[in-house]
This record gives sequence, C-alpha cells and structure tokens, in this order.
Amino acid sequence: MSTFKITFAGGAQMPTGSNFLVEFGGKKILIDCGLVQGEKYSLPINSEPFTYDPKSIDALFVTHGHLDHVGRIPRLVRDGFRGTIISTEPTREMGELIMLDSMGVLGKEAANANVEMLYEEKDVFESVHLWTTTLEYEKPFTFKTEDEDAIITLHDAGHILGSAIIEIAYKGKKLAFTGDLGNTPSPLMRDTTLLHGIDYLVMESVYGDRNHKDKDKRVEILKEAVTTTIHKGGTVMIPAFSIERTQEILLAFNELVESGQIPPVPVYLDSPLGINITKIYKKYEHWFNENTEKIIKSGDDIFAFKGLIQTPSPEESKAINQDTRPKIIIAGSGMSNGGRIVHHEARLLPDPKNTIIIVGYQAANTLGRRIVDDEKEIYIHNQPVQIRARVINIHGFSAHKDSDHLVEFVSSTKDSLKKVIVVLGEPKSAYHLAQRIHEEYQVDVTVPEKGDVIELD
Repeated sequence: MSTFKITFAGGAQMPTGSNFLVEFGGKKILIDCGLVQGEKYSLPINSEPFTYDPKSIDALFVTHGHLDHVGRIPRLVRDGFRGTIISTEPTREMGELIMLDSMGVLGKEAANANVEMLYEEKDVFESVHLWTTTLEYEKPFTFKTEDEDAIITLHDAGHILGSAIIEIAYKGKKLAFTGDLGNTPSPLMRDTTLLHGIDYLVMESVYGDRNHKDKDKRVEILKEAVTTTIHKGGTVMIPAFSIERTQEILLAFNELVESGQIPPVPVYLDSPLGINITKIYKKYEHWFNENTEKIIKSGDDIFAFKGLIQTPSPEESKAINQDTRPKIIIAGSGMSNGGRIVHHEARLLPDPKNTIIIVGYQAANTLGRRIVDDEKEIYIHNQPVQIRARVINIHGFSAHKDSDHLVEFVSSTKDSLKKVIVVLGEPKSAYHLAQRIHEEYQVDVTVPEKGDVIELD
C-alpha cells in the first residue's frame, strides 16, 4: 500500500498552473491552486473542470503568493471547496491582493472570448474567509489523518516574501514540494533552506536547462541601460512582476540614485498592485536577509528615493504620457500579458531612443516572450506595433534558481532520496534538469505529464 499518492492536476511540463493533489491517511490535500499563464488559450484551460472533486479536499497548502500558484483558488471555492487554506502570513496577505487584482484581466479575457468569468469577487472573499491558518518557518504543524498524524513543516524557499517549501512527514517517510526556489543569494530574501532526510522531492524546473550568466552584473547592466537611454533623451520601460521583482528593482534604483550613479530622472511606479505589495514588504521587513535588515536599521527607506513617483490611479497613469522628460517606468504585468505596461509599450516601443528591460521569466506565447525573442512587430490591442526600441534581457534579476543551483539544491538530501519528480517547467527545461540530477546523484527521476498519478512507497 502506498504512503503517498500524487495526482499532477497542473504544473506538469509547464511552468505555471501549479496544482498537486496529495492523498495519504485517508485525507486529500492540495499543494497550490494556480492559474495557467502565458498559453495562447490559457482562459479555456483555466476554465476546465478540476480533475478532482473540490468538495472532497480537506486542506489547501499554498507555497507562495504568485498568481500561477493562487489564481484558481476562488474557482476552487466556487466549485465547492470548503476546507482550510494554509500558508505563511505574508503569502495570505499577498494572495488576497493578487486574487482581487487578477479579476480585471480575467474579466477582459472572458469578455473577449465570450465565455463565463472564471470567478466572482464573492468567491475571492469566501477564499479569504477559509484562509484561516498561517504558519511560521520551521514550526511543525500537526495534520490529523484517519490513522496517524502527519507533521507538515514549512521551510524558507527564498523565492519571494513568505515563499515556502512544504515538507510532509508521514509514516516514517518525508515528501517535499519545493514550490519555486529562490535565486540565492537574493538582494532581499534569505537563502533557500536546504533539505535533509527527504525521501521524495517534487521540485521546480523553470530554469532547469540554463544558467543566469549575468547575476553578478545585474545592477551594472541596469545602470548602463538606464544611463545610455537617458543620455539619448529616451524612456526606460521595465515590465515587472508586482511581487519581489518590483521591490528588487526599487532597491536597485534606491542604491543607484542615492549614490549618484544614474542621472536624476523621474522613476514612475505605475502599478497599483506593486504599490500595495510594497506596503506588505515594508510590514514584513524582519523577514529580509541580514544585509538588507542592516540597511533598513541605518535609516534608509529601501523602497523610496528622490524622483520616485507612485501613480495608483488611472488618471495619474495616463498623465505619464504628458511627461516628455527622460524617465523610467516600472509597471505590470511582468510578462506584458496585461496591465498598464502594454499601454506604454504600444506608445514607446517604436522609438529607437527608448529601451525596454526584461527582468523576469517570459512564458511561451506571452507578449514579453515575443519581445525577448526579437520579433520586429507585435500586436497590442489588435494593432501592429513596430519594435525599434532597444531590448535588454537581464536574467540575473530572476527570482528562480538556475540549472546549476537547482542541481546543487538536491545535494543536501541526496543520501536519503528515493525519487525526484520534476515539475513547473517547460518540457525542455524539465527533462534537461531531470537528466542532470539522475547523472549527478544516480537517483530515480521522473517528469510527469498533466493528469499523471504517482504512488510512492
């Protein structure tokens, strides 16, 4: 009889849509319930019925607050889930903001496709009502089953604020889900906690087939791009994820501006969600790494500097168009598949004086991916847009571990490992990482497809 049974309901051979059903001790729990992002027909995929009965799920554990890990929770609730939702406290707070914010884009997609809205606002609030339990890192949580208790422990994934690796210890076996693993060392987050004594590891592979070559030079590359563009009289656009990437970019500009390394120009934070998420980051400054805590204790507000202008309202956002000075615009979404950044891109990409800086992963079929892939013409709001602006892709700002560091992460628990299951990556990345881990540690490695079921022990 198996100790654990895992159904890969989402996040298998794709980097988004994290959703894993785990059955043990007569209980059913989910790890994450996220949106599929970036796919050409992602709306129909997200609207598909769950492959399990939401009413039968006892609890949902959330690794972190990104949309591709929390974005289908309200749909789960709409379809009958009434169990407990469990995560760290920052993840709970950010999850609420992310779910509410996503309704705007989801509504437009539903209207364009002439299909039913994925969920309504009341489903979000019901989800928040069920999100009753928050856990601290390294504080074991007793989860009751029909036979013996399971012990569930959250470890710091180092990915974004509150991100967690979820470890389940049951009947002498340990199963861990990494969620997304941070690009350690991070400007803000503490290092990823290393695991020990794990029997079965379900791990991400977003960058499983490549490394971040520019990590140590990321701020220098940013500085050069900004300085060059400003001297040409142009505008710098930075599509940035509202969680972590926006805060890391603000931290970098705080350093560059206050040390006089870039000319003084307006820096627009044109993201209501990014503004609100930054408030949560400030609330949980004690979760940051030691170096960042020292900077804060010295009196430096790391997310504020001369020239920073926040534009929460639509009117303030539109007014940016009237500012003809050289400037910097930080706006969502991070993959340019919605949000305010696309309006700026439509207006500014055709001008060779301008620069667009990509600072995060761009999923297949997103507008951001087409820009990174050097397409010369894209379509925004069904209108052709020529790309004459300079395009710079700074991999070093990624919040994900790269291939070498994913392989290295496994080493701390290699002696106990019986199986590694590679998920949350495009097929090329997942299979490449699986092969590397198998060759390095002689451990059984598998890359499941969506819908696959694996029984362990």
